[in-house]
Amino acid sequence: MSGHTRPTVVVTGGSAGVGRAVAVAFGRRGWNVGIVARGRAGLAAAVEEVQSVGGRALGYRADVADAKAVERAADAFAEKFGGIDVWVNNAMVTVYAEVEQMSAEEFQRVTDVTYLGQVHGTLAALRHMKASDRGTIVHVGSALAYRSIPLQSAYCAAKAAVRGFVDSLRTELLHHRSGIRLTMVQLPAVNTPQFDWARSRLPRKLEPVPPIFQPEAIAEEIVRAAHDAPRELWIGTPSWLAIFGAQAAPAFSDHYLARHGYRGEMTSQAAQKGRPDNLFEPVDARRDHGAHGRFDARAKSSVVAADPMWLHIGMIAAAGLVGGAALAAARRSGRR
Repeated sequence: MSGHTRPTVVVTGGSAGVGRAVAVAFGRRGWNVGIVARGRAGLAAAVEEVQSVGGRALGYRADVADAKAVERAADAFAEKFGGIDVWVNNAMVTVYAEVEQMSAEEFQRVTDVTYLGQVHGTLAALRHMKASDRGTIVHVGSALAYRSIPLQSAYCAAKAAVRGFVDSLRTELLHHRSGIRLTMVQLPAVNTPQFDWARSRLPRKLEPVPPIFQPEAIAEEIVRAAHDAPRELWIGTPSWLAIFGAQAAPAFSDHYLARHGYRGEMTSQAAQKGRPDNLFEPVDARRDHGAHGRFDARAKSSVVAADPMWLHIGMIAAAGLVGGAALAAARRSGRR
């Protein structure tokens, strides 16, 4: 950590959902927390909550699609707190619709926020971390970075783009023997407000593909990733299964999602017509929505996470044991 009294974290999209839970989790550990968000009410409430649990907080209203605004936010946090130790790229937007129902403008907006927002945050963080040659940048991803699903093409593509960007940057930092660390966390379904403010053309209300996890459980794993900086951290066994399934049997996954993917992203209730969405303007400008969505009764309060390196080693070891047992059995059978 840098030389200032308390370590400092910046969280983009920190006024609601996972970002809100992450900001509070760092605040509970006594950190300085810089929060970037668009909505005035949500941002103010997030700052107040971080301070109520023992952290120091500064909010900055900005759209991460605006690179200059993100730079100004980073400068404000560094000046206020004396530096930046951890930067969490979390802000996102999405559109629920089939590809042919979406406009080019909607694809551009999802890309600008969900992908380029992470690029802008990373550039701002690098500029402040380079002088001390230390710091950690956390990229909040999704299992959908590996396995795209129907009805969220722009979001899936943006998360896959983040993964490609991070992998490229990592090699450059290694080439220069930089002390700056990168990590990407791949998330499962989380109980956040986004399912009531994401733009949608679907006939029924949105829901995350179950099983669903509480944002605080996810936040704890993101804090751990910021501390340990594994290359990636896969959070939740559903993420493990989705990613491994995409790698082992992509065609089967395609057909499975074609049959079941639509139903899994919607409830049985009719969609509310004319509701506001947060694609271009914040929904929490006048009212705070907090970290949780409407799925508290179904959401799990704990989650397991693993570095995929160890998951792969475990799979290889298990395959070796099975193969060894089969070979031994064949030899015994041959002797008989």
